[in-house]
Amino acid sequence: MRQADLVVLVNAAQQLESTNVATSISHIIGMPIEKAMSALPGHWSNIVSRITKKALEKALDAALFSIKKKSSQPKNKIHSFFVGLSGAIGGSFGIAALAVELPVSATIMLRSIADIALSYGEDLETLDTKMACLTVFALSGGGAVKKAEAADTSYYAVRSFLTKALGDTANHIAVHGFSKEGAPVLVKLLNAVSIRFSIPVSGKLAAQSLPVIGAVSGASVNWLFIRHYQKMAKAHFAIRRLEREYGEQELERNYRKIVKNKITIKIQNNGK
Repeated sequence: MRQADLVVLVNAAQQLESTNVATSISHIIGMPIEKAMSALPGHWSNIVSRITKKALEKALDAALFSIKKKSSQPKNKIHSFFVGLSGAIGGSFGIAALAVELPVSATIMLRSIADIALSYGEDLETLDTKMACLTVFALSGGGAVKKAEAADTSYYAVRSFLTKALGDTANHIAVHGFSKEGAPVLVKLLNAVSIRFSIPVSGKLAAQSLPVIGAVSGASVNWLFIRHYQKMAKAHFAIRRLEREYGEQELERNYRKIVKNKITIKIQNNGK
């Protein structure tokens, strides 16, 4: 592997393995996110799961199937502003606003993820890229993958988890391609992704439901959310670009070696 590509892979591994959105939210609210979540009524976990799945469904329709299919520089700051604005509105109304605010935020975030995908040479006309964009929401840094599965590397554990969730459909795609599967595949993937995405969404809900949070911190929580997923998207699509050049098995082997040996390189902040 070329030295420049190795630097890209190391930086991507650092982002994917060390970034945790829950920790950042804890800093904003001044307490562990688990403590804030414990204050939510037990039935809210089921409600959040339903809202999260519905939000991703709406985001899928509004973002991936309507974005212009041409490469450009990602408009990260613009997307961050609008997600922050929706968080400010949601923070003003607390828990009741989640069902309205989350689909808006998720749509903007998915547009931003798709924008980043385009900048890394992805083709949004293909189902493979659409699935890769949706996968970014599963890269939340916690929860749905068993410790045994995630012991080596959480990033590839998540990808394995999602592949298993697709089951026979994924095997069919591997043999016959994407042309005839379309929506059913995305629905299966959406169901799997929503399981993981609902975990940080629960933390977001807990933070925004605190009496002292309000509009300002609601915007801050949403800003953290989109910045997290923008970073995950950059790392994810950087790895996919390297996989296209070196092969998936070779990339995974090098990635695991980087994580195992804790190889680090100073990350350059190139956010737009």
